[in-house]
Amino acid sequence: MSGKEFFLHRYEKLGWKPSDIKLKQAIRINPTNAPNLEETVERLQSRGIKLEKISFLEKGYWVSKAKLSAGATTEYLLGMYSIQEAAAQIPVSLFTDLEGKVVLDACAAPGGKTVQLADLMHNSGVIIALDVEKSKLIALANHLERCHVKNTVVYQMDARHVAELGIKFGRILLDVPCSGNFAADSSWFARRSLKDIEANAALQREILAKAAVSLRDDGEIVYATCSLEPEENEMNVDWAVRNLRLQVEEIECYGEKGLTEIFGQKLHRSVENCRRIWPGQTQGFFVCKFRKRDEP
Repeated sequence: MSGKEFFLHRYEKLGWKPSDIKLKQAIRINPTNAPNLEETVERLQSRGIKLEKISFLEKGYWVSKAKLSAGATTEYLLGMYSIQEAAAQIPVSLFTDLEGKVVLDACAAPGGKTVQLADLMHNSGVIIALDVEKSKLIALANHLERCHVKNTVVYQMDARHVAELGIKFGRILLDVPCSGNFAADSSWFARRSLKDIEANAALQREILAKAAVSLRDDGEIVYATCSLEPEENEMNVDWAVRNLRLQVEEIECYGEKGLTEIFGQKLHRSVENCRRIWPGQTQGFFVCKFRKRDEP
């Protein structure tokens, strides 16, 4: 069985069969720099960039037609919007009451979600943005500068060492390194194996464990991947619930309920509160929100 056949068979066992996947480019308008959304949409459409509102996002738009690159406009250079995959705009929107908080963006580059956090915080409080690769930090810093983000401190740091900062965070975003998915990568099936996925899942558990230690008792963690693999998604959430004194919060967003039975293994019933997004107009995605569980 080829890699493609192996993974597609897995997806069918999880209840999904690929059909008519047509990914669309998406943007997120940044109200900090573009407070009038309608005016910004009109400006872009006058330049030949036709936009369509994304029904499940507050400030997200599909680019349905463009006479020039969405990254080559004056409005883009002024930080009025970011080019950000539609599903990737969901995780930050799940936090409550971000304004004034101390926030960790644990795997921040290239910075789309960091800018989104700063926007929802109205540049208040502080964001600690981490990434392990120096080259990625340059892209992150450029993104923050372009979008006039003023409340973010950037560190070159592996998220597994976050405790060294000595900070307790009120909100933590874990957009963790993952295996990705075939809808966004034409060579995915040829490159990926179950061994890769298991290694990524182990890394994600390490990051989750360290984040849980650095979370305030009244804090929130949003965990996200662009992977379709249950080892990196529902099974990691199940592990976190059983081992990290975390509970899964109910969320309302685009996507299907998390799977609670995977290849014959029954997971904690609260895992259904997560959201799994199979590829279609967006790439594949998974998102979950945690809070600390009261001690028994």
